[in-house]
Amino acid sequence: MQRWRDPKKDPRNERKTNLITPEGYQALEDERNYLWKVRHPELAQKVQEAAAQGDRSENADYTYNKQLLNKTLGRIRFLDKRLDALTVVDQKPEDQTRIFFSAQVELEREDGELMTLRIVGPDEADLKQGRINIDSPLARALLGKSLDDEVRVQTPEGEQIYYVLDICYP
Repeated sequence: MQRWRDPKKDPRNERKTNLITPEGYQALEDERNYLWKVRHPELAQKVQEAAAQGDRSENADYTYNKQLLNKTLGRIRFLDKRLDALTVVDQKPEDQTRIFFSAQVELEREDGELMTLRIVGPDEADLKQGRINIDSPLARALLGKSLDDEVRVQTPEGEQIYYVLDICYP
C-alpha cells in the first residue's frame, strides 16, 4: 500500500513544459527506435528460449527476461506518448539579446564562481552537462533577462544572486 500524498504537492502531478530542442527530440527518438528494433527482439528471443526449457514457475531466466521485456515495452509506450506531446523549438528568437528557451547563458555568482547553463525542456535536462529544466526556479528567473542583469533566486541555502555575462543560441 502506498502512502497518502497531497495531490496539490505531489511532484508526479506537476505539469511539464512540452518544449524540446531538436537535439533532445532526436535523442528520445533514437532511444525509442533502439528499444523497439534492437532491445525488444533480443529480449523476446531470450524469453522464448527460456520458456522452451519447461517449467516457468521455477525458471529464473524466464522471469528475469520477462520483467526486462515488460520494462522495455513500458518505456517504449512512454516514449511514444511523450514524443507525440512534445513541441520542437527549432527557431531562434528574434531578440537574441534576451534569455528564452534553448539559450546558453554564462552566469557569475555573487562569490565570483562562473557557470554556463543551457535552458532546455524537462526531458533533456542534465545538470552535469549544464542543461537545466525550463521549469526550474533558476530558469524561470532567467527568462526574459538581458546582459548584465542581476538575477535573484531563492534556494534552500537562501537567496542566490547571479549576473548574466553572456547569452547565445547554439
